Amino acid sequence: MHHSLTFHTETLHCLPSGALFWPAQGLLCVSDLHLGKSERLARRGGTLLPPYETRATLSRLEADLTATDATTIICLGDSFDDSAALDGLDETDRLWLIRLIAGRNWVWVAGNHDAGPLNIAGTHLAQVKRPPLTFRHIAEPNEMAEISGHYHPKLRLAGQAHRCFLVDAKRMILPAYGAYTGGLWSFDPALSGLMAPDSIALACTAGRVLAVPMPRSSTKAR
Repeated sequence: MHHSLTFHTETLHCLPSGALFWPAQGLLCVSDLHLGKSERLARRGGTLLPPYETRATLSRLEADLTATDATTIICLGDSFDDSAALDGLDETDRLWLIRLIAGRNWVWVAGNHDAGPLNIAGTHLAQVKRPPLTFRHIAEPNEMAEISGHYHPKLRLAGQAHRCFLVDAKRMILPAYGAYTGGLWSFDPALSGLMAPDSIALACTAGRVLAVPMPRSSTKAR
């Protein structure tokens, strides 16, 4: 079950997958897919992980596209784990991604992991303005009506860690959408200093989104 909220006069749906849907625009927004992470780790001699995270992420994305019938997709940066990850994708996964892009207005916002041009279809931008909202990878402190990603926020409920949206009157920060992505606790200074005192967190649990006050200390995040 999604969580519906009004953000700068617009009705938005926060989905349990970590995606954001804007019904009036037919727009689905996802952040930090980090496609190709296992390949990048192997390529650089890091920890070996089962190479299935791209497939899991694409499966979740296809399900959200089917459920929402979105015609515009904004990927809020760090869509690939580094600039070479696209070329390292399994051919089946690459063709799957191309099929999802086909016939849709697909926008790749630059991130800190994939700041350069990507050799794949779609529009490549530094940020996207869809009045009254602005979409970018990393939040800017003085901006209004901003939707961003980058931080991979998470919280703990009943002893379990969950990815979460963070929302205040100025901005919304999306959770990481990709499999194998880590997270930053909501009480980390990078987030607690950015979000207003009355911020809420929307926890992505199994099949539903739960709204709670944003945890601002480790003792209140359990």
